[in-house]
Amino acid sequence: MATTPPVCDFGAKAPDFTLPGTDGRTYALADIAGPKGTLVMFICNHCPYVKAILERLIVTAQDLQTMGIGVVAICANDATTHPADSFENMKALAERHAFPFPYLHDESQEVAKAYGAVCTPDFFGYNADLALQYRGRLDDAGKKPAGPDTSSDLLDAMHRVAETGTGPEAQVPSMGCSIKWKAAA
Repeated sequence: MATTPPVCDFGAKAPDFTLPGTDGRTYALADIAGPKGTLVMFICNHCPYVKAILERLIVTAQDLQTMGIGVVAICANDATTHPADSFENMKALAERHAFPFPYLHDESQEVAKAYGAVCTPDFFGYNADLALQYRGRLDDAGKKPAGPDTSSDLLDAMHRVAETGTGPEAQVPSMGCSIKWKAAA
């Protein structure tokens, strides 16, 4: 089921985390944070929205990294109900696509809850002070292939954040599959 996250809560501080990565390392927020800003993305393996944008997302992440933006992807989906999102399958996806950013496993789902993530993909763009400045979509193509007139909302917003420390006031929320939360015990 498609869902849309809430609008940007400008200035909200990035919650810290320590999570295992598909590369065998453990990462904290401080390991990811870039000198010009940080992008925290909630994605997963199975979501058709993520699959449709994955190559564009990788190119965008590489561009952001060259300008001093730290980038990380986190999967918080319940792998019991969605085995495609298991840690082993996350490792395979990251390797197959040569992710240029750490892909972290939030098995407890505590990090996703702390961020208020609601869907995949869900983008949180922070400035150098780790204050939230962007909570919008990657671009206006969505699940469709990008064309010559496709917007570059995330890239443009994070360029602005890197240059000025503030994100655009007008933001279009991302759309994607809901986070697959674990059943309450």
